[in-house]
Amino acid sequence: MTPELPTRLAQREATRGSTPVMFQRWSELLFLHWTFEPDVIARTLPTGLSLDTFDGKAWIGLVPFRMSRIRPRGLPAVPWLSAFPEMNVRTYVIDEAGRAGVWFYSLDAARWLAVHFARRAFQLPYFHASMTVSRDAESGWIDYHSRRHDGRAEATFRYRGSGEEREAEPGTLEFFLVERYLLLARDSRRGGSLRGGYVAHPPYRFRDAEVGAFGVEPLIAAGLPEPVGPPAHAAYVEGVDVSVFPLERG
Repeated sequence: MTPELPTRLAQREATRGSTPVMFQRWSELLFLHWTFEPDVIARTLPTGLSLDTFDGKAWIGLVPFRMSRIRPRGLPAVPWLSAFPEMNVRTYVIDEAGRAGVWFYSLDAARWLAVHFARRAFQLPYFHASMTVSRDAESGWIDYHSRRHDGRAEATFRYRGSGEEREAEPGTLEFFLVERYLLLARDSRRGGSLRGGYVAHPPYRFRDAEVGAFGVEPLIAAGLPEPVGPPAHAAYVEGVDVSVFPLERG
């Protein structure tokens, strides 16, 4: 059953009264999305998840960004370990409890220790990659490059925010794509059962994205069809502070 709008809005408050295990800041986020026929993407999902669609289409996202100020609850951030680029390939799903969430096909990160920790603690498909990010202070253009250490999923992006900053209106495509507070993952320690982990943050304040270059190799490396043409939607977020909660059974 597709969640109604009030149910989606309530996920913003799903962690109220709970204790986070980690804090992070996400910055310079580029959200690129392509559409696919639902049956094509549904075949890539594990048992227990169904597609969450908008306008009858499945949406695949490619999201490069920076992470910083990463620290476990009760501990300070460590400068070298607590800041690095990350990039994820994702789609949008509904679990058997009727919760709307994110399914990650891959997450590339530039810190081996962070990759190791995330694979163990959150059961997510992280990969170690060499990644560089630079930003021109005058023009605002961000140049982002990632190449996985196995030689796959290499991609280059050039982007910047454009236009007025705003929050996504409930019920719009932007709300569907960016207002996501639950990740779903298979827990290999518990027989491959599906578990959910929430994140909490203020609603994104996004802008349109001006995209000078993008790559789709991360989607292909994830076993997805190669997109045809440019993204159907592109958005940019300057930054948001995030609280991360542990994986739990739905």
